[in-house]
Amino acid sequence: MKKYTNTGNKDTRSGFGAGLTELGKSNENVVALCADLTGSLKMDEFKKNHPERFFQIGIAEANMIGIAAGMTIGGKIPFTGTFANFSTGRVYDQIRQSVAYSDKNVKICASHAGVTLGEDGATHQILEDIGLMKMLPGMTVINTCDYNQTKAATLAIAEFEGPVYLRFGRPKVANFTPENGKFEIGKAVNLTEGTDVTIIATGHLVWEALQAAEQLNEKGISAEVINIHTIKPLDEEAILASVRKTGCVVTAEEHNFLGGLGESVSRTLVEHFPAPQEFVATKDTFGESGTPEQLMEKYGLNAEAIVKASEKVLKRK
Repeated sequence: MKKYTNTGNKDTRSGFGAGLTELGKSNENVVALCADLTGSLKMDEFKKNHPERFFQIGIAEANMIGIAAGMTIGGKIPFTGTFANFSTGRVYDQIRQSVAYSDKNVKICASHAGVTLGEDGATHQILEDIGLMKMLPGMTVINTCDYNQTKAATLAIAEFEGPVYLRFGRPKVANFTPENGKFEIGKAVNLTEGTDVTIIATGHLVWEALQAAEQLNEKGISAEVINIHTIKPLDEEAILASVRKTGCVVTAEEHNFLGGLGESVSRTLVEHFPAPQEFVATKDTFGESGTPEQLMEKYGLNAEAIVKASEKVLKRK
């Protein structure tokens, strides 16, 4: 099976910062708005290089979304930045009315998603944001897996016309996708070929899925790993092609199993090709304080959990 090399752990939020810095130089219509978290969102370089295009809104996230929506009328491409919890749950009404319903070209960029926010605890972690955002008509939802892919996605969404939710994280994680690789919105990436079980993963769980595939291979189980970086629109063709071959699927995400990637995959299978499925995700719970590693282990969001889910789903074929 194909193996991937970790070129060095990097945080995905820094990938966003690098992409935004590059956009500042290449696209004069790109503007950035932040809700008092410039350092955390790695927006410092954009602010330094383009102070006239950077707007510090303060702890007023709803106002930030409203301002961003208004800026699009003048042809600007606003990138908003704050924690995922404050990017969605706190401002859902403003996103629904001023961005989604109005079909405004706003890029909602959200860091510190999931339990890997770590020690800040449940009030700052969010595990329901993908569900909130994917249910909004016309909203594109992207959840990147590493530094390189986050940078590429940041560049890609500037060229895409329409509202986008870009989700990424705080901790340093494996960086394994190609540097300067092309990011195609709505197009899944088949990472390894397999015949026994399909593992569909998103975000931080993609690297864990690759580790799980190696462990399964040692047990004589051939796993196909697919990176779904775009949850909406979903690449149903890629999913169905794989599951028709393997006959079963495991979905893996750092999100509640209610409303996330797994449910989108389930809907696709029910409509086109019913097959056994197991979910690696949080089970209708809030998070808590702890290191990212501790929380991923406690909530079953790692390679070990994916291996167990794969062995379980194989018995249901």
